[in-house]
Amino acid sequence: MNGEPLAEVVALMGDVAELMLADLDELVAEMDAAEIELTPAVGVDAALVADMSASNRANAARLLTMFARREGRATPIDVPPEALDVARTVARRGIDLDVIFQSYRRGQNIAWQHYLAHAIRVVPSGPLLVRLLEVSSQRMFEYVDHVIGRVIADAQREREELLGGALARRTETIRLILDGAPIDSRRASERLGYELARRHTALVLWTQWPGEVQGVLESSAAILARAAGARPPLTLSAGTSTLWAWLGTDSDPALDALPDAIDRAQPGVRVAVGPTRPGIAGFRLSHAAAIDIHSLLVGHPGGARLAFYQDLEVTALAAQNHDRAAEFVATTLGPLAADTPGAARLRETLRVFLDEAENGPRAAARLHTHRNTVLQRVARASELLGHQPGERRLAVELALELAHQIGPRVLTRG
Repeated sequence: MNGEPLAEVVALMGDVAELMLADLDELVAEMDAAEIELTPAVGVDAALVADMSASNRANAARLLTMFARREGRATPIDVPPEALDVARTVARRGIDLDVIFQSYRRGQNIAWQHYLAHAIRVVPSGPLLVRLLEVSSQRMFEYVDHVIGRVIADAQREREELLGGALARRTETIRLILDGAPIDSRRASERLGYELARRHTALVLWTQWPGEVQGVLESSAAILARAAGARPPLTLSAGTSTLWAWLGTDSDPALDALPDAIDRAQPGVRVAVGPTRPGIAGFRLSHAAAIDIHSLLVGHPGGARLAFYQDLEVTALAAQNHDRAAEFVATTLGPLAADTPGAARLRETLRVFLDEAENGPRAAARLHTHRNTVLQRVARASELLGHQPGERRLAVELALELAHQIGPRVLTRG
């Protein structure tokens, strides 16, 4: 709490919110302008602009009114009907659903800038101001994240209803391809609205969030497709929190752009990326590889947000039998395989040290620590191994990678 009572902070949040409510027209006008600048095509559609502005006003008023109530506990978030109306309008216009996600983030930035300006007027610089901004930003992000998920999900449902039986045909066609059934590539391409003669890079997108997140996952897939230089992705829901997607390209996609692109997707979304392969067989093979990586990582929520098959192929092969993988990790690493913070720190240091060809300064730079600290941890890890890591380098590196990627499922407890 940084020493500041929550009641005092909540009271100040209410003061700031009341100032913003008094200037609500100005705030909404700036949000509208920023979102039209983001998507100029929206600005020429008067009905869509009106719906968008009504949604901005309703969301801003709902959030600020929540703050103005000065309630210590965060209250359940009720999505304004105006926000759902504009989502359905976007779906009916055939506009990319990623526009919704990007517009909300742009509007959120404008609202936060206004909030900062008013907060500085209300509270002088110091610990109380810092705490006010911490609590306010947390609640604002919670509100916007919740609304985005609900709104995009509603837009997606509307789009599927408009398409009628298109979703069922898409699902059936994809399943036939993945099952290896004999199917004409040209006819399948027509049914999918996706050219199977191109090169394909399969994605599996998922999140640990409960509830409806398909719209968020679709938006994330669209962000990655644009970054890779691909056409809009072909997608198929694979559960309440998982989406399959394919990026079609005429040449190799710009996969090196994906690490930066994933930062523009909503936090919590993770992605497994299959290898790029040509034709209908490549469509199937890339997907199978992405599924392998998803299976490897899905039970370890602390892992990386973006994972490439080419980087984890060997690890995925070694982890196909989790019991045998756990036994291998335990016998190879010994006490280093313990599921404890201390052992985890030593494992990570040794893993990076070996990955950097036993170069202490480079390992220290990656770990953001001192070279001597790295060497001390490596020495301690070697003691626990009972030998120098180089004596069984391949086995040790594989065991460390398994522990890093899979976590508790292959570690020794208690």
